[in-house]
Amino acid sequence: MRNRRFALAALALLLVVTSARHPSANISIIAHDPADRTPRQMQAAVDVGVFAVSLLVTWTSRPFLR
Repeated sequence: MRNRRFALAALALLLVVTSARHPSANISIIAHDPADRTPRQMQAAVDVGVFAVSLLVTWTSRPFLR
């Protein structure tokens, strides 16, 4: 009986640990003209298991005309 409780507790702890999400950061730098239908963009992502970082940078390739 004691081993069964220990096994159930270990299984519950394992389920909680595996269901927890690791921290991640999403960084977006939007620097394009809203009228530009095809802005240039650069995307990068790094996931090392413990944490993740995602980066998105957009810009307008043509000069701003005002």
